[in-house]
Amino acid sequence: MGLYNTENMIDTSAATASPATTAGRWRFAAAAFLMQLCLGVLYAWSVFRGPLAELYGWSKAETIAPYRYSLLFFTLGMIVAGFWQDRKGPRLVASVGGLLLVTGCALAAWLGDSVRGLVLSYGVIGGLGVGFAYVTPIATCVKWFPDRRGTIAGFAVLGFGSGPLVFGPLLQRLIGADAAAFAETIPRTFLIMAAIFGVCVIGTAQIYRVPPAGWRPPGWSPPQRAGAGREEFRPAETLRTWQFWTLWGIYFMGTSVGLTAIGEAAPFLSEAAAAGAFLSTGAALGVMSVFNGAGRLCWGALSDRIGRKPTVGLMFALHIAACLALLRGATGFGAGLAGLAMIGFGFGGFLVLMPSITADYFGSRSVGANYGLLFTAYGLSGFFVPGYFARLLDRARLEGGVASGYDQIFTVFAAAAAVGCAAVAILRRPR
Repeated sequence: MGLYNTENMIDTSAATASPATTAGRWRFAAAAFLMQLCLGVLYAWSVFRGPLAELYGWSKAETIAPYRYSLLFFTLGMIVAGFWQDRKGPRLVASVGGLLLVTGCALAAWLGDSVRGLVLSYGVIGGLGVGFAYVTPIATCVKWFPDRRGTIAGFAVLGFGSGPLVFGPLLQRLIGADAAAFAETIPRTFLIMAAIFGVCVIGTAQIYRVPPAGWRPPGWSPPQRAGAGREEFRPAETLRTWQFWTLWGIYFMGTSVGLTAIGEAAPFLSEAAAAGAFLSTGAALGVMSVFNGAGRLCWGALSDRIGRKPTVGLMFALHIAACLALLRGATGFGAGLAGLAMIGFGFGGFLVLMPSITADYFGSRSVGANYGLLFTAYGLSGFFVPGYFARLLDRARLEGGVASGYDQIFTVFAAAAAVGCAAVAILRRPR
């Protein structure tokens, strides 16, 4: 059941905009940006990794565990929320997501002295909250802007990619550099995060509405598809198409490199800092997030001009170039940051293009549920891939050659991006 099926909603009056409010559709885009900015705190997790390792002596695999589980439960939350918001509307679902995120951060302040405690609080509860809140602004904006799907999806998720730009330096400042104070500053930081999210995420959720049934922007008519084809696919029908599973593989390969780079950014740049760091790690994460956010805007707008497939192919090509450049021995803080920035720029596009392609291929009616299913590629990628490579780096460090571990990572990701390019070439709209 879709957002356009307003007669089936539990609370139609609360979820659907009145005709008088349809002219101000950009307010929903602004609300989406602010909410996504807060949800993007997931990408700032690497700021915690060094202090946690210093305080408790945890390994790379242990300090990345909360991040991995947050991505996994982010995805599970997306699936549930995608179906739920198609029936209930975005306000309630986003509000529940905000409440879960606040609860997860608050519990992390008390349970953060153990890996399991952080996995449960920040990873499971917080990750579910992000998933519940994340899907609602995307599905809402896609419905308000059928004439600019790529551009508006880019704007809606720009905040998510820009989250580390705000929260990276902020969290680093709150935690501080005094290792003797970490036992006090880390819990306090989680409580401050909970307060911020309580105001911003739950507050902006109250703005959301969906368009009235059959609404279109004035003067716009949907483009005619070439050839006879289905306009709308329910989730069960979507799962039976080969296009869905091809897109799933593309999404998995496209996000693997970005999610691993984000999770390893602070440790990777710390390793390179000996060659001359000219920025703090938090500020460097901010630079990476700027490129991540810029990619979300640029790739989305480009896809509206040249098409989705060519744009995805260019994103994979950029990942190949970045990985090969780092693989060829680019060393030092500046070179490492440049490579990560390129990866971030390409990675940002996948979070933009996939909801747009989902709506293009399978229709807008069930876009929340269909994209939730596709988003499992992102979650499984974020859960398995960074954890695997974190263990690889732990082994490489014990053998005295962490650089060789990074070489293996970049080689695998360059090959995966090449496979992704081939998959894009065979993709076509379902009939």
